[in-house]
Amino acid sequence: MSKRHAMIVAVGVLASASALAQTETTGQAGPRPATAAGTMPAAANPAHAAAPKAAAPASTAESRSAAALALTHEPTYDEGSAQRIRDAALSYSDLAVRGGWPTIPAEAKFAAGVQGTNDDQLRKRLILSGDLAADKTSGAFDQDLGDAVKRFQARHGLAPTGTMTPRTIAAMNVPVQKRIRQLEASLQRLENMNFGFGQRYVVVNIPAAFAEAVENDVVVRRYRVIVGKTEKPSPTLTAQITGVVLNPTWTVPSSIAKTEISAHMRKDPTYLSRMHMEVLDAHDNPIDPHAVDWSGTHTPNFTVRQHNGTFNALGAVKIDMPNSYSVYMHDTNQRNLFSDDYRFDSHGCSRVDNVRDLAAWLLKDQPKWSRAAIDAEIASGEHLEVTMAKKVPVAWIYLTAWMTKDQTVQFRNDVYNQDEQLLEATAEEAAFFSNAGSHPLTSHMHVTQ
Repeated sequence: MSKRHAMIVAVGVLASASALAQTETTGQAGPRPATAAGTMPAAANPAHAAAPKAAAPASTAESRSAAALALTHEPTYDEGSAQRIRDAALSYSDLAVRGGWPTIPAEAKFAAGVQGTNDDQLRKRLILSGDLAADKTSGAFDQDLGDAVKRFQARHGLAPTGTMTPRTIAAMNVPVQKRIRQLEASLQRLENMNFGFGQRYVVVNIPAAFAEAVENDVVVRRYRVIVGKTEKPSPTLTAQITGVVLNPTWTVPSSIAKTEISAHMRKDPTYLSRMHMEVLDAHDNPIDPHAVDWSGTHTPNFTVRQHNGTFNALGAVKIDMPNSYSVYMHDTNQRNLFSDDYRFDSHGCSRVDNVRDLAAWLLKDQPKWSRAAIDAEIASGEHLEVTMAKKVPVAWIYLTAWMTKDQTVQFRNDVYNQDEQLLEATAEEAAFFSNAGSHPLTSHMHVTQ
């Protein structure tokens, strides 16, 4: 951990001295960010807000995106995100000094209207994390407790059912120290980004597997996305969306052609024709597939391209966003996957649920391209590239912890195991510079961080 980030915990320790000198029943259901005076704003208390309603069964792209947007209109990433994460880290550090939260037994049983042996322990856990009002310390599993569970679930990317599922208990039992590390890692990532926020921009938060279309600092669209597998992670990046491609063809990345396509062709020589794919040389001239070496031992000296159509892996829409990783956002011909909670199944690109709606929003300043016009063009089956009249900034970020403007602290699983790797690398860097200050060859140098 760098000296600067170690200060987060140190300041939290100092802040706790004042907190411990006062009564512990302040009516605040922390942790929440401290103001300059060291107090917690009442508006930050999640227990004062209405509990999120459990989303109705979502069976269409439109209903899924509507349910996602209904959760909150607060952006995951905006110009104030880094400072809010710092504030959240301070509050959680203060909570850690005071002992953190209790562990809920994995085998604990909870039932509405029935007094259980672990109900009061659950109440204490939810009070400490700000999901339940501080005066709700005892009693059977009632509506207030159910609503508090829903709030907790929504903040951790779980379906807000109000039922104490094994996944909910597991999330509650993550130690506060780990939550602090998530906040620290997320903060470091944001501080290393250079993103030009515009009046309109798009954000994909990879651990959350959601994309947001932000306009005038408000989320106006939110979509489920499918991002990279753990072995093929989606990258973090910033870029500009330059255009929308309707009925796109798919140029298969050479890595996929070398491994997956070659393996299919070795087993079934008709695979390419069945998948509506063709093999092209460096000048885009067709090659006889039977003349190609499909052993997979060499880097392909050819290109595999899939024709546009309902069978195409990119679906009906591709969103161009030139970047050094050659990834992009697109539709898919496997839309049933958007109903899954675990959406880490791509080769690195981001598949977007209800992507036609996103395309219409991106092209809203070009009246010719209404949603109806987009649908009609797709129905024609013709390949068409639409250039954006004004580029829209896009950021793919990796935040496992963040706080929105309404003071709600959110956590997601570190699916790529990048948080600890980042913090360990930072600690090694800090140790290097610390040791360099006392090394005979560098002791005369002033080392700063």
